[in-house]
Amino acid sequence: MTPEVTVVGGGLAGCEAALQLAARGRRVRLIEMRPSRRTEAHQTDDLGELVCTNSFKSEALHNAHGQLKREMRALGSVLLRSADVSRVPAGSALAVDRTLFSQAMTGAVEAEERIEIVREECTSIPAGPTVIATGPLTSGALYEAIEDALGDGGLAFFDAIAPIVERDSIDDSIVFAAGRFDEDADYLNCPMSREEYDGFIEALRAGEGHAGHDWDDVPYFEGCLPIEVMASRGHDTLRFGPMKPIGLTDPRTGDRPWAVVQLRREDRAGQMWNMVGFQTRLKIGEQRRIFTGIPGLSHAEFLRWGSIHRNSYLNFPGRLTAWGSLQDRDDALFAGQLTGVEGYTESAASGILAGINLDRVLSGSKPIVPPPTTMLGALLRYLRDAAPGRFQPMNSNWGLVEPLSKRVKDKRVKRELLAERAQEDLLRWMDEHGVTARHPIATATG
Repeated sequence: MTPEVTVVGGGLAGCEAALQLAARGRRVRLIEMRPSRRTEAHQTDDLGELVCTNSFKSEALHNAHGQLKREMRALGSVLLRSADVSRVPAGSALAVDRTLFSQAMTGAVEAEERIEIVREECTSIPAGPTVIATGPLTSGALYEAIEDALGDGGLAFFDAIAPIVERDSIDDSIVFAAGRFDEDADYLNCPMSREEYDGFIEALRAGEGHAGHDWDDVPYFEGCLPIEVMASRGHDTLRFGPMKPIGLTDPRTGDRPWAVVQLRREDRAGQMWNMVGFQTRLKIGEQRRIFTGIPGLSHAEFLRWGSIHRNSYLNFPGRLTAWGSLQDRDDALFAGQLTGVEGYTESAASGILAGINLDRVLSGSKPIVPPPTTMLGALLRYLRDAAPGRFQPMNSNWGLVEPLSKRVKDKRVKRELLAERAQEDLLRWMDEHGVTARHPIATATG
């Protein structure tokens, strides 16, 4: 098979882009450097491996993340089809068994006869039509080549990963299953008294983190701050953040705890549980000492310790076109977290759009971006219009979307109206430009 296009990176965005192109009749060469070259965060050689949380966040339609998922489904997202066959209970959130999920993603790509998977490191920007979706862990040689092409030094931030606890090691005499306001019981909760919380915060602040020449000046992404960094910002920051007790009642006392540590199911069998919001740069010994002090986790077996790794992203508004290509090469597009979108679904959605637009470029048509009334279009507008000197990664949120023509005071009603308009405008945009959902349905294996 002689490939027409190259996709660099076998993560979420790369898989989406490759399948969009193949479904439109393009022959694709998908380059993934694993296993010939490893990263600090990946554990397997599967495509679409999740290296941080196993949650894709809310599916509620009035939620910004829920609306982005609805738009991705309309566009034929393989991520969401793979998530559907590998999901685990997580209340209103879409969470998956990460092993089954990556197997489904890999199977969908391998089943497409127009895609050739090549396992090697890409050290330069390919000469022909290309989508680069190498993510935040882009290898040094390729990142340098990208920097040279952009004529810019690039930007970087650091991302952190939360620990995972083995279910049978959790003390059920203390920990209770419940969701806030009894909406669901898919979370386990470690309750803390005021005294226990005070001691925990003191221990966190005294904890020793991994040393590095630039740790103190790390420009962390605000949506994924290390737990100890949050603790340093104020004594009650965590109690009003990931440890908030609102809507929860400790069955042992019948009262609301002063604070809680929530655990979310990590796999379908319920053997692994993720410490929600507990991403950290603490040393392993410190994690063991501090986290086993949490009520219910005194004998916890940690299946994965928290960690921190370097994430890189590009100066999109200063160096790329509105649809994410090099300014002097409309057939060289970027997608995924490398562009400055933050989050699994945001990255995958940008891969979908990159695949659609590269096909349009090859067909002699102009690249397109959804209107800013849609969540995907609003994200792309942010990337395009942000101030280059202050550019930071961004999640989906309703603040990005074009406001309604009339003011609506009720927040939930307002978001429902925004979601309804977003979906109508996306479908209209798809119809106007002949965009159809063409992904095959992914199936889980193993």
